[in-house]
Amino acid sequence: MARSSSAKPPATKGASYTPPKPKNEVKKQHDDYTSEGVEDNDIFLLPVSDYQVMLVLTILGAIVRLFRIYQPSSVVFDEVHFGGFASKYIKGKFFMDVHPPLAKLLITLFGWLAGFNGDFDFKEIGKDYLEPGVPYVAMRLFPAICGILLVPTVFLTLKATGCRTATAALGAAFIIFENGLLTQARLILLDSPLVIATAFTALAFSSFTNQHEQGPSKAFDASWWFWLVMTGLGLGITASIKWVGLFTIAWVGSLTLVQLWVLLGDTKTVTMRIFAKHFMARAFCLIIIPVTFYMATFAIHFLCLSNPGEGDGFMSSEFQATLNNKGMQDVPVDIAFGSRVTIRHVNTQGGYLHSHPLMYPTGSQQQQITLYPHKDDNNLFLLENQTQPLDINGEPINGTHAWDTVKNITENYIKDGDVIRLYHLATHRRLHSHDVRPPVSEADWQNEVSAYGYEGFAGDANDLFRVEIVKKQSLGPIAKERLRTIQTKFRLVHVMTGCVLFSHKVKLPDWASEQQEVTCAKGGTLPNSLWYIESNAHPQLASDAEKVNYVNPGFFGKFWELQKVMWRTNAGLVESHAWDSRPESWPILRRGINFWGKEHRQIYLMGNPIVWYTSTLAVVIYALFKGIAVLRWQRSCNDYSNTIFKRFDYETGTYVLGWALHYFPFFLMQRQLFLHHYFPALVFAVMAFCQIFDFATARIVRDNPIMNKAGVVTLLALSGIVFALYSPLAYGNAWTKAECNRVKLFSTWDWDCNTFLESYDAYSGLGAAPSKISQTPQPAVDNKQPPAQQPIQQDSPNVGISGAPKFEPQGQKVIGREERIEYRDQDGNILNEEQVKALEGKVEFKTKYETRTRVVDANGNEVEMPIEELAAAGVAPPHPDVQGANQETKKIVMDDPIPKEASSSKDGEKEAERSVPKPASEGNEATV
Repeated sequence: MARSSSAKPPATKGASYTPPKPKNEVKKQHDDYTSEGVEDNDIFLLPVSDYQVMLVLTILGAIVRLFRIYQPSSVVFDEVHFGGFASKYIKGKFFMDVHPPLAKLLITLFGWLAGFNGDFDFKEIGKDYLEPGVPYVAMRLFPAICGILLVPTVFLTLKATGCRTATAALGAAFIIFENGLLTQARLILLDSPLVIATAFTALAFSSFTNQHEQGPSKAFDASWWFWLVMTGLGLGITASIKWVGLFTIAWVGSLTLVQLWVLLGDTKTVTMRIFAKHFMARAFCLIIIPVTFYMATFAIHFLCLSNPGEGDGFMSSEFQATLNNKGMQDVPVDIAFGSRVTIRHVNTQGGYLHSHPLMYPTGSQQQQITLYPHKDDNNLFLLENQTQPLDINGEPINGTHAWDTVKNITENYIKDGDVIRLYHLATHRRLHSHDVRPPVSEADWQNEVSAYGYEGFAGDANDLFRVEIVKKQSLGPIAKERLRTIQTKFRLVHVMTGCVLFSHKVKLPDWASEQQEVTCAKGGTLPNSLWYIESNAHPQLASDAEKVNYVNPGFFGKFWELQKVMWRTNAGLVESHAWDSRPESWPILRRGINFWGKEHRQIYLMGNPIVWYTSTLAVVIYALFKGIAVLRWQRSCNDYSNTIFKRFDYETGTYVLGWALHYFPFFLMQRQLFLHHYFPALVFAVMAFCQIFDFATARIVRDNPIMNKAGVVTLLALSGIVFALYSPLAYGNAWTKAECNRVKLFSTWDWDCNTFLESYDAYSGLGAAPSKISQTPQPAVDNKQPPAQQPIQQDSPNVGISGAPKFEPQGQKVIGREERIEYRDQDGNILNEEQVKALEGKVEFKTKYETRTRVVDANGNEVEMPIEELAAAGVAPPHPDVQGANQETKKIVMDDPIPKEASSSKDGEKEAERSVPKPASEGNEATV
């Protein structure tokens, strides 16, 4: 039944550590597993006044989180990723992310309902949302709703553990005024959904624990089952957002084991049959339900991503074959001399052995061999024997098509140990290796692999490779003896040097279209030197020949493979980041994360120091308490006979344990870590502080409720004031340098106060500045571009370079304007058409705009004016590169010869796309 929030709990006559009198009802609790001092804190039976307080706090939380949610109107921090994933979901393009899909699916749902069609790519921080009409506010609304719901969730969790209403309100207010949680909740990010899912799980399990601790009378009733099921659902939701949910599972699991241990010790009321019932109920709700929910989210994920995309290269060939347009027809299984095949690498997500008419700029300067992720005609190789076949007269049949006329194909099956040559059909060169260092991996144990020869060339000994079938990796007895399409995994050993054909996750530079390096390694690891044949064709194979295809892995196979790829990719995120931090710095709020900066405003992930330091203090206090309690217990002090002492230890310890399990595992991780990884632990620490505060002000000292309420008001005021001081960093509001520097207490708080203007009036004047300049009286000018040559491009005569900004001053007469394009080298010299054509496809050109102005008098005569006067009149001076090369521009390195056949890269379908000239701003590259 309902109970007043202001009512005092029943008096306990154990404050002096003496046993209670027999008339005290808690004496009966020694008969079963009922915990002493526990009341029914059912959150559905709270007094109306508590719900009113919770509603007011929720409305306040909504105001704080939704205030100017449209600001900023451009991409912020990891919106680059999670907004981009929404685009891919809508387009159905498969991608790979290290996080489970639930929150991303819900963000996509909000965007789709608001009319988002997936055309916006979210590629870079600061990219404008307004002009393309992206419904970014709707997409930000989902994390904001999660942030709003966190307020009542924390309030109810504290009430479920017996805290006073004022204390619960304090915990909820700490959540409202926590600047870091606010920042995360206003953007298209995953941490706000993660935190609400973690908090909901804590609420559900705390409510279930309250029911469990009331003993056998509450076991298996409706409320007991409801909260147990909700706990399992919360675990599933949390783990389906981020794998940090595994820490929440560990928290619930460890406390569940404690409950089962206590049940096992109650031999009076818990028979083995009842214990088994308790065990099975928990196993079903806390294991089966979360796992089922987690897998269901991936089923939806696979259903939405049915088309090939950027992420399918992470997956196996079997997985890729399940995507639209990625599957292939059944192919002949038998491999013989004369077979036209594509060869795939096993370990690095199955790229194809590939060549194209581009030469290495170093080493042998022969034709490149790479690993390429797409299907392409440049992946086709013809398998030749080291000797030519013989005709009926015993004479060798010359030519690459000699094997097409062989009648008895079974005699020409390629077996384990056979020596072969691989002829590249598109360029008429053979796979080749020699004792020359590769262009990137210049290690002594690595040899260069190239394509060598020409049409009609008989080849040399360095073209010979021996087939070594790896029987443990091959499927079926036949595939272990001779090459079979898809089924046989093999190595190619270079006969002359003993090295093996090898590839690893090393990208070649732009001169190889950033494709993956292929080398010949001496002692290379087996996974990176393992290959298999995917497609196979031979003129002598009949249409009814035995065929093979990839085995469909099914949902469970795809699910498990994706989990392994996510794990490997997550563990591989070890590169440093400008704003990463280590776990030891999080509880003391040493530094934050710069999310966004534009127009003299900044968004910087920064916590509320009052919330962070009080929560960290709570953890320290409990650690000291527990240490002293253990020492006193060892000395046979009777502290645990006191109910309040026992409840403080368990209830506060529960949330400190949650903090520890969500914090300490990060010390074991070598990957990139950021401040926002601490947020789930922060919520547990806040609830631990509220528990300590409630015991100190309302449970140990029961006759003075003023202390509790006065403490709440004081802490609320402090947290609110500090929140307001740092709020410009969360909202991206205008701020001044003086105010910024005043609250920047530590040098490690590394947001840039110089970003902001000197006064708020300066912000209001930003928009009017251009119009004031244009009204300045100026002489007549003639704007024109310097003479230039037209770019060499057959397919697109109008090069995709936007025109220079137009100068349209008022009150002036523009006599003429001319726009041209020119190409210059690193020294500022103009390149002619032949020089540009030689560089085409080898270098990136950086676009720079220049405005030259001629001032004329009334008679049309040109008037010479100093540059300073032109600048004062609002006229742009000549570009620095007119006088010479810009010192900040990267120079061309002309020492290495340019590959003669570079322009032929168009022969490859995908490579042709890379040969199109692009503005340097797209690749963020300078002129080379």
